[in-house]
Amino acid sequence: MAQLAAGHTWDLAIVGGGATGLGVALDAAARGLRVVLVEAGDFAQGTSSRSTKLVHGGVRYLAQGNIALVREALHERRHLLDNAPHLAQPLPFIMPTYRWWEAPFYGVGLKAYDALAGRAGLGATEFLGPDATLAQLPMAQPQGLKGGVKYWDGQFNDARLALALARTAAQHGALVLNHCRASGLLHGQGQVVGLKVTDALTGQAHALHARCVVNAAGVWVDELRQQDARARQPTSGVSQTLVAPSQGVHMVVDPSFLGGHTGLMVPKTADGRVLFAVPWLGKVILGTTDTPRGDLPQEPQPFKEEVDFILHESARYLRRAPQRSDVRSVWVGLRPLVKPQNGGGDNTKGLSREHTVLVSRSGLVTVTGGKWTTYRAMAEDVLARCAQHGLLPAHAGGVTTHLALVGSPAAGAHIPSICEPPGLHAYGSEQALVARLPGHAHVLHPGLTEAMVRFAARHEYAIRVEDVLARRSRLLFLDARAAGALAEPVGRILESETGLDPEVAAFQALARHYLTLPA
Repeated sequence: MAQLAAGHTWDLAIVGGGATGLGVALDAAARGLRVVLVEAGDFAQGTSSRSTKLVHGGVRYLAQGNIALVREALHERRHLLDNAPHLAQPLPFIMPTYRWWEAPFYGVGLKAYDALAGRAGLGATEFLGPDATLAQLPMAQPQGLKGGVKYWDGQFNDARLALALARTAAQHGALVLNHCRASGLLHGQGQVVGLKVTDALTGQAHALHARCVVNAAGVWVDELRQQDARARQPTSGVSQTLVAPSQGVHMVVDPSFLGGHTGLMVPKTADGRVLFAVPWLGKVILGTTDTPRGDLPQEPQPFKEEVDFILHESARYLRRAPQRSDVRSVWVGLRPLVKPQNGGGDNTKGLSREHTVLVSRSGLVTVTGGKWTTYRAMAEDVLARCAQHGLLPAHAGGVTTHLALVGSPAAGAHIPSICEPPGLHAYGSEQALVARLPGHAHVLHPGLTEAMVRFAARHEYAIRVEDVLARRSRLLFLDARAAGALAEPVGRILESETGLDPEVAAFQALARHYLTLPA
């Protein structure tokens, strides 16, 4: 905050500390630009911590004929896995088949998926018989099983990857600030020249001057766009919003429901949606849905029909049907789907999964849409557009293609699977640094020590209990009841480190929210 108050003029100011904004910050800082990023809440607090945890090309986008999107994502998948192998790894999936035509039909598509990946592929698609399918996917429904198609994609720890992006950007000279809200734009001579920001912890306001402002606020980008339009034409606002949010619901159950480290994917359920069962950090994620949403709550709730869909479809494909009482946590993410700018309905299947970059007449650069897997390519595209409009100097891309993120282990180091329960291994090359902190032997919960909480406060920008238990540790997403029970001891450690209110009661209420299933 002292750096922010110093009154520098920045090359680039970014609003939004999710995957997109942090990717832009890292790419720009790696090019030598003077970069500042502000995030109203915590890094990845919104959509970027609530994904299906897949680093993927998008099998369903291939079925829709979006070849370019899939090819780009498959190659970006390889870069992401290489640059943070402790946080992103290959994962095998099996599509179980129950009709004679499913294996050849889906197999042909997945062979094309392999071909698009080329040398960036993670493994060849295989056709399996019923016995081989059950050997790798033991809890699949055996009745009527014809076999399966095995293919490869990736999985990752999304919130910790976002944090690694923030810390790597900071290592390259960027100033990244969570809990610091962009409350408005600064205009001069009809152009955007900076931001008004407010420190959420003290209420202190600052004027932040920058040559270029990038609006990367995800589903909330329209708020700044409307402010910009009103500043240019006070009597009118933005004629059309850019984002049509869609929500995806995920439910977490114990690993016994899947029985291994192979994911299950159903490409077309009874109503045409995709169903995943993904092994992750010692649990299994069931999801996801794709439901239009007209509002933008910070903590959206699942709709009853979404919960019913996931449980009903899981029961069709798993040997043991999950019940509501089996759910350890449920979370909802809002996807920033881009509306067709000439109008369009509310059907999310017709909305773009690709990212969009717009530059207003006053120079506000807005980026939204896209997905986690392509965050790096999105950042390159944003900076190229900034250069095209004369807002930043032109620079060749590719500076982050092989840029290892903070914590990336040395070549040849043993890296446990992300399917395994969480632990010290999630810190990669920083494990020894964590282990040297006070409380390393004090286990608060399996996979979480007092030293990890202190590390979160000292090195990972954590201030509140939620910052630690939702995103540094992923316990809120794995077992909300256990997370709620840890709020007070974690809060005491945090307060001793920061001297700030860790907001224990607020987190306990949030943990109850993550346990609430509509009846």
